[in-house]
Amino acid sequence: MTKETATGTPAGVSGPDGVVHPQGGVQPRGKWANNMEFIFSMAGEIIGLGNVWRFPYLCYKNGGGVFFIPYFVFLFFCGMPVFFLETALGQYTSEGGVTAWRKICPMFEGLGVAAQVIVAYLNIYYIVVLAWAIFYLYNSFKSPLPWSTCDNWWNTELCHSRSSVFGNPDLFQVGSNWSFLNNVTAPDYILNDNYTEIDPYPIGRSPEEEFWHHRVLRMSNDMSMGKVNWDLALCLLLAWIVCYFCIFKGIKLTGKVVYFTATFPYLMLFILFIRGVTLPGAGEGLRYYLTPDISRLIDPHVWHDAGTQVFFSFAMCQGVLTALGSYNKYNNNCYRDCLALCCLNSATSIFAGFVVFSVLGFMAHDMGLSMDDVVSSGPGLVFLAYPRALSLLPGSSFWAVLFFLMILFLGLDSQFVCVESMATALSDLFPHHLRRPRAREVLTLVIAVVCFILGLPLITEGGIVLFMLIDNYGASGISLLFIACCESIVIGWVYGADRFYDNIEDMIGYKPFPILKYCWLFITPLICGVTLLHELANSHRIMVYGYVIGTRGIALSTLLILTPLMCIPVFILVALCKNRQKMTTPSSDLRQARPHMPILTLCERVVFKAQVQPNRHVAENKEDLMMGEPSVV
Repeated sequence: MTKETATGTPAGVSGPDGVVHPQGGVQPRGKWANNMEFIFSMAGEIIGLGNVWRFPYLCYKNGGGVFFIPYFVFLFFCGMPVFFLETALGQYTSEGGVTAWRKICPMFEGLGVAAQVIVAYLNIYYIVVLAWAIFYLYNSFKSPLPWSTCDNWWNTELCHSRSSVFGNPDLFQVGSNWSFLNNVTAPDYILNDNYTEIDPYPIGRSPEEEFWHHRVLRMSNDMSMGKVNWDLALCLLLAWIVCYFCIFKGIKLTGKVVYFTATFPYLMLFILFIRGVTLPGAGEGLRYYLTPDISRLIDPHVWHDAGTQVFFSFAMCQGVLTALGSYNKYNNNCYRDCLALCCLNSATSIFAGFVVFSVLGFMAHDMGLSMDDVVSSGPGLVFLAYPRALSLLPGSSFWAVLFFLMILFLGLDSQFVCVESMATALSDLFPHHLRRPRAREVLTLVIAVVCFILGLPLITEGGIVLFMLIDNYGASGISLLFIACCESIVIGWVYGADRFYDNIEDMIGYKPFPILKYCWLFITPLICGVTLLHELANSHRIMVYGYVIGTRGIALSTLLILTPLMCIPVFILVALCKNRQKMTTPSSDLRQARPHMPILTLCERVVFKAQVQPNRHVAENKEDLMMGEPSVV
């Protein structure tokens, strides 16, 4: 017979007060030591590489400052509602990304499983970017920077370098020595002002491109994945070792690590901003970044880009927000925290645009190019355009070290929080096995080892193709939009928006702004659905450095999209077979402050009546809850 606590709740099971009672050998579920640990962890997760390498480019591409209009429309009516929904769900249930949905609505447990599949994709491929960053950081300590010259063993005869007027003014005096161009014949390279203003590399490739292609990626002609680049494998191993030791003790350690990893990138951003805006040409770069083009507002692609950027940058539909929120005390004001975090993330993205475009404006000015020729996004910005701009500066090694340290820490906290999310989900699924002493360390190690092995194909000679496929189709807009649409519908119409509002009021002491209810019911599903249809209608084949994805690539991309989404109908069928009478009945140990009230009303009319009987433990536990749970960390 199961042993029970004084409240009548089985030991080792979360009771109606949200406190977990330990059961023989099973460690209690921890809580954040204080609210700041939660804030920094969330900030570290949502503020990442996308703020630096995607948002500024989308602003430039989609009408400059006008892009802020669709971006904030999506943020207010789609991003914030889903962001708050997932965080509040975790805090209310005190469960990870899978079991939270099982408790709220058993038939939609597949939503949590689908999110964990996407997190698995992220854990495998996202850390490869950190391996590249470590490789560049190591080479940043060399002088001259190895990607700034054509004198290296990986360079070809097509490599053409150009020195900076700003960084090396002596080279542009009368009688200067240009012997470093000895690998280029006179007819091939004409030192003519009009010629170099059009293209600094009239023939061949820049040293930055050759370093990226031939030294880092070492792409083969047939893009085969048979040979692993051993030095990148060491960088990937180092990234996983650092990640593991940041989280292997669970939130007890993670909550302390994020104080540094979440704040250090801001220091680097500020230093690079001060340097960038003081460079010649910075003003022109900022003008290109912000100049509004009102006509772009009628382009559906602009609205699509704004929507996908919101979903990518706020880490929604990945179970991460639910996992982090689940470690909050029951009466934490997660509504206030979510509003502050959303504002911080958007402000960081806008500020990062100033950092990026001030330096790119300098590069365009120094090399006699238009901004159109130097602006790029994604890996092209971080590993080609920006390193090229930094190599033109005096003391280029110093600035390169700062830049790649920033990139490393921006990606690191996002990575280890994703791993923490997966470990939390698995621990909550199997608490009797994975919450025992030292089980957490072993679980995290297993996740790290498996993901490291699965990530090795991404650093082979053709690994960039697989990387781009996972990046575009693994955590794709199609998957995220579909899951967000389902989450809003489940909370709004199945569980009941009014019931969820009552739960939130019980936690934070007041009801959130009323528009959130209507976002969950109507606006968010509508926006997600329309954007999803646009995404499907405009999907196109990927080309990676001239290599067109073939039949196998198309099959893999389809599998990457369908794998998480298939979890949703599969678990609906499982719930149907198990107990169809309780498919939508929330767990009985969830605290319901107003169980007699309707779960959904519209225009003061009852749409769905109350479904949960009054909980006899509500009154006796209310005082303890509002005082806050004791931290076990």
